[in-house]
Amino acid sequence: MATDYYNKFKEKLQEIFMMDHAELDFGIYRIMNQKREEINRFLEHDLLPQVKEALQGGSGDADAAKKRMAEIEKMFAGMNIETLPESNPNVAEYQKLKAQLAQDGNSDEMQADVFNHLLTFFSRYYDGGDFISKRRYKDNTYAIPYNGEEVKLHWANSDQYYIKTSEYFRDYTFVLPASRRKVHFVLKDATTEQNNNKAANNMERRFALWKPENEGEQVVEVTAEGDLNIYFTYELMPKATKQKDLINNALESITPQIPADFIELLSTKMPTKDNANRTLLEKHLTDYTAKNSFDYFIHKDLGGFLSRELDFYIKNEVLHIDDLDAQHINSQLAIVKAIKQVGQKIIQMLAQLENFQKKLWLKKKFVVQSDYCITLDRVPEKLYPEIVANDAQRKEWIRLFAIDEIKGDLHKVGYSDPLTIEFLKQNPFLVLDTAFFDAKFKHQLVKSMENIDEQTNGLLINSENFQALELLQEKYMKRMNGIYIDPPYNTSASEIVYKNSYKKSSWASMIIDRINEGKNLLLPDGLSCVTIDDFQLHELYYILQQTYGEDNIKGTVAIKNNPSGRSTESGFSIAHEYAIFCSLDEDTKIGRLERTQEQNDRYGEQDDEGQFEWVNFRKHGGWKEDAPTMYYPIYITKSTIRIPKMKWNGDLGEYDILESCNEGETVLYPIDEEGTPRRWKWGLDRALSEISNMKVKNDRTGKMAVYIKSRLNDKGILPLTIWDKSEYSSTSNGANLVKGLFGADNVFSYPKSLYAVIDSLKVLNIGENAMVIDYFAGSGTTGHAVIEMNRADQKNRKYYLVEVNNYFDVATRSRVIKAIYSSKWRNGKPVSRDGISQCFKYIRLEQYEDTLNNLKIKKQELEFPSNEFQESYMLSYLLDTETRESLLNLKWFENPFTMTLKTTKDNELVETKVDMVETFNYLIGLNVETEDWHMDDNICVVQGKTHRDGLKTLVIWRNCKEVDNEKLCNFFDKMDFRTRDTEFDLIYVNGDNTLPNMRRDEEHWKVVLTEEEFAKRMFEEQ
Repeated sequence: MATDYYNKFKEKLQEIFMMDHAELDFGIYRIMNQKREEINRFLEHDLLPQVKEALQGGSGDADAAKKRMAEIEKMFAGMNIETLPESNPNVAEYQKLKAQLAQDGNSDEMQADVFNHLLTFFSRYYDGGDFISKRRYKDNTYAIPYNGEEVKLHWANSDQYYIKTSEYFRDYTFVLPASRRKVHFVLKDATTEQNNNKAANNMERRFALWKPENEGEQVVEVTAEGDLNIYFTYELMPKATKQKDLINNALESITPQIPADFIELLSTKMPTKDNANRTLLEKHLTDYTAKNSFDYFIHKDLGGFLSRELDFYIKNEVLHIDDLDAQHINSQLAIVKAIKQVGQKIIQMLAQLENFQKKLWLKKKFVVQSDYCITLDRVPEKLYPEIVANDAQRKEWIRLFAIDEIKGDLHKVGYSDPLTIEFLKQNPFLVLDTAFFDAKFKHQLVKSMENIDEQTNGLLINSENFQALELLQEKYMKRMNGIYIDPPYNTSASEIVYKNSYKKSSWASMIIDRINEGKNLLLPDGLSCVTIDDFQLHELYYILQQTYGEDNIKGTVAIKNNPSGRSTESGFSIAHEYAIFCSLDEDTKIGRLERTQEQNDRYGEQDDEGQFEWVNFRKHGGWKEDAPTMYYPIYITKSTIRIPKMKWNGDLGEYDILESCNEGETVLYPIDEEGTPRRWKWGLDRALSEISNMKVKNDRTGKMAVYIKSRLNDKGILPLTIWDKSEYSSTSNGANLVKGLFGADNVFSYPKSLYAVIDSLKVLNIGENAMVIDYFAGSGTTGHAVIEMNRADQKNRKYYLVEVNNYFDVATRSRVIKAIYSSKWRNGKPVSRDGISQCFKYIRLEQYEDTLNNLKIKKQELEFPSNEFQESYMLSYLLDTETRESLLNLKWFENPFTMTLKTTKDNELVETKVDMVETFNYLIGLNVETEDWHMDDNICVVQGKTHRDGLKTLVIWRNCKEVDNEKLCNFFDKMDFRTRDTEFDLIYVNGDNTLPNMRRDEEHWKVVLTEEEFAKRMFEEQ
């Protein structure tokens, strides 16, 4: 019996420690596969036998006791020992051992008990690659963490980082190694439950090959572009259905249909230890399904969570106080001890694995590309000859701006191939992309820019947004005036697909961490806007309350963004979305919107001060008790107004009236038609000072009333909570606008209305030099909106956009470039060429998956003084120690200009150059003023100020192989840099050096080794 439970428990551990995924050779699975033998040996030979040892540690060795009893029985062969007198020492010993065994319990049963409890405990929380924090109080009742809040929002994955992106699920593409042809796994008819309960009926979703429904449809198809599409579905199936069987069925069906041009799919071998004949097609099918089935979450404190849960489990489900008795207490305590001892060691090892992944997730990511898009009016003319000679840039301008349609005349030069310098001069708003030029050109361009970061109008980041926000913290903390985000609504069109239908929980985990990271970037008086629809509104609202504070929700606006409506299963046609506005401080004021012409027409009267309208002086929405000092008498006739002398009586809470009415005057109080005491719009002092702006006229009931002049507010009107202008239609001013920009309607799905975003930014008070960030940038509407606002008033608002998906280049970045060049587009071509002077930087970041894929195990040859030390290393330090050099290697700093990483492009690992200079600027939060290159680009000099401390900083990067210490010192002298004067507060240099140093203060030196600061900053948590 114990063996059965032991084997089941061992199988569960194999699953938990990913020992059953030998076929997966990406990410953490590849690392675990390399340590497979060591982990298996520890689990099978080192850890599990400790159960028996723990059980024997109570009141003696049960096996030894049984052996001794057998010896005594042999001594008294044929005799009933129970009837013999205990005065015989052997009989007395026998009886003592028998009582001891009865008290200790049956060793086999006890082991079975321990393994059963351990299996139950770890099965309870583990679910297909994740630990779901569902604490069972009893039976099917769950306990949630609660600290006495009035309202508590909780969800299943609230203590975990959501790490999955939708990119694998929506578009899995890879390139054949020899022919370089592309293969796409395309998802068709992906069914998703309308509520989370439908999948609970013993059903889960699986990937399967799509089955054509109509004649002529193909499951394997060569596209017009020459790519190969293979179609799949993601359907509900019985839980017993194995994904591996579905993959095998797909392979069997696909293989005969592979065209000859794509035979590499079958002929290229990608062997594993268990499958020497695995093909390239099988590898990618396995990766595709696995990347959508495992590792959605990283627990923020798995060790602490499981340790607390194990204690709770033992107290509630193992150690039954009511059943304890003196005869069995030792056996029960021994079971508890064994569960605790073995369970804690498994927890310790799981925590090592989870904490290691958490470390990689939170690690600041390398910049793997940094380029500028800049209008030609900002490019030095000395670089124009190189620009006209660059054919790649010319072709890009034809694609983006249709420059080949620019005709010449008597006054202007037309398009030509090659381009002419005069053509460049006459088209100052053509946007140059430094990615088309070599490093020397880029260095010259950047050198020509003073106050580089100040001159840059925007920053676009191609990255998973959590990783981007992490990198931005040091440089942009408390700098943003506004945040505008339009996260995925989690509807069928933009759904987070999670293997066990924790759809809303996944969404909540994803959004809260990113909202928290984004909030850190806001100025104290900054504002945030998040748009959402009904499906996730309530979770989002509570998350924003939790993040910003209940009193800091400024308002929720319903925007009529789809006038024709979107049909739903409920029968309602949804025509709106919501925009929730929040602030860090309840006193923060929201911005105003322009009046409509209809509203302006109401102000039809004119005086020396401008337009106005007459409004009733009685406040319609106020009450006497709300403002008793604004309740006082006014004496009126048909043509005169007089406010009598009066004095406030604090005891009575009203005015003592010191003057009576004159003959013909009527006393008027702010009392409405129903006799309810209201209040005046102004207090007594203001009324006395502005009595010339009052007059008596009949109200709508024909009674005399006091009216005052209401003037146009230059700042506009306070926004209503319902926005229904036709300009807010996401069809007319979103999808159609994007189609006009690109000449196609499949560039991006569901773009926002440009004008809805512009008005949202106005409510966020995005003023003339404001900075706004959108870390769910999508098609780039927010960037486009900022550019249009700047075009209208010639101001300098800045935009910061983050987008992870592969349409970053074809949609997000291209849209910003097009918006810079022209304000009007039709069929992908500019209607006008009314450009705006701009420069934005765009960068790409290493991603979490890249970090995992670059990990290399370097086995440590260690001499352990004891098995205890070896076990401690295995449980706590193995992964950190043996992967350290692949996370940050000091050799990279010998020549930082040639450092590379493998990054994923079309599911292929590509050697990619890392921009160490740019990465470090973000790590230390440097606002760059100048960047200059020297000595054949073997030295880079960066100057600027750190954002947080305002330290004037000098960073010297060098190729240490070409610039040794002596050359470095000579360079310092040549540049007239001094380490002991006050020109710089802080100097960073890579590589050992003998530059003179001095202390900035008791704890810090002025000259700092870049490697040390880099390592500290990259792995520190905010």
